[in-house]
Amino acid sequence: MNIFKQYRFIPKSEIECQANHLLSRMQATPKYSPRWPFDATRVADFLDIGVVWESIPPDEKGSIAALILPTKREIVINQDVPGLHGGYGESTLAHEIGHWELHINHNAVGSLIERSEQGIEINMQPFLCRNVSGQLEKIEWQAQYFASCLLMPRCKLEETRKGRDLTKESHLDAMAHELGITKRNLKHRLKDLDWIHIPENSKQIYLGDAAPSRETGAFR
Repeated sequence: MNIFKQYRFIPKSEIECQANHLLSRMQATPKYSPRWPFDATRVADFLDIGVVWESIPPDEKGSIAALILPTKREIVINQDVPGLHGGYGESTLAHEIGHWELHINHNAVGSLIERSEQGIEINMQPFLCRNVSGQLEKIEWQAQYFASCLLMPRCKLEETRKGRDLTKESHLDAMAHELGITKRNLKHRLKDLDWIHIPENSKQIYLGDAAPSRETGAFR
């Protein structure tokens, strides 16, 4: 039984739906109800996944930002990577949770954990997160898109943008601070939603065609 799912194309809409479903499940459990500034460790706790910060030495393919130990239900973040505190760290952990939700075979994990508890030796390689190309690059993109949807669901963005001008850097700074993310990630998410548009080689921000109304809704 393969613990890692075979790659398949996943539409953006499906990834966003899975992230929103996870937020809805958390919202239904008061102890884990999502809060902002976002704390991704609450999501890990909800999923019963441990989070460890420690040094991860590079291997023959280069540096490793983080890894998942599926049978230990553990995510290890490389504490030696600069800037992994604050918004960037939240994005990194949310990215790994994206891998856990999208790319890990949970039934296989359960079976291997049972075998381990029975004293059967399990030799399972970790799921590594690094800069890659080809098919693995697509997998990394899926995890990062999941992270963006988890950290910045549309309804929360609609709520946070009230009274703010998305074309002003200072207002985006305030939104990023309120959400607990980096402004770079916020801009990327807003551009992906077509809420803003920034021409190539320009710093000028314009409202996109899909800029929302002032109404808000639940995770959907």
